[in-house]
Amino acid sequence: MRKIYYLALIALVGLVFSSCQQSTPTFYLQDMQGLWLENGDSTEGHFVRFTTEKSDENPFLLGREWTTIDDKHEEDLIKQRNKDGFPGNGWFKYDLKSDGTLTEIHLMKNGGAEIPNGVGFAVTKLTDTALEYYEKENKSWKYKFTKVKE
Repeated sequence: MRKIYYLALIALVGLVFSSCQQSTPTFYLQDMQGLWLENGDSTEGHFVRFTTEKSDENPFLLGREWTTIDDKHEEDLIKQRNKDGFPGNGWFKYDLKSDGTLTEIHLMKNGGAEIPNGVGFAVTKLTDTALEYYEKENKSWKYKFTKVKE
């Protein structure tokens, strides 16, 4: 009888310790892909599109961003790329790791120079309708996006 109590106590302690461990969320690249609007204002909005188009460097994919208050639209970025033959201002390379580490490398039109954007980002929320992340180097720089239905 004593062995049964002892085994039950060990099982109980194991259960308590396993329930105390916090699970780390897993993020998937395909959940991020699509069109996102920052802060929900489409009239003066900051839009970001994470595409499935591969860049010239693995594992990075291409993305693009624009702000309608500047009278810029996605079509303008695509036309400029078709004209120049390579992505320029408004385009970026990106990669998302399953732990939520997001890397963006912004592309500049002048000579194809690549400008790294900070040291990277940490994704805190990624659902069917919401994307939130912050810049790792400056945690006060937070970004909140809503998925745009197309």
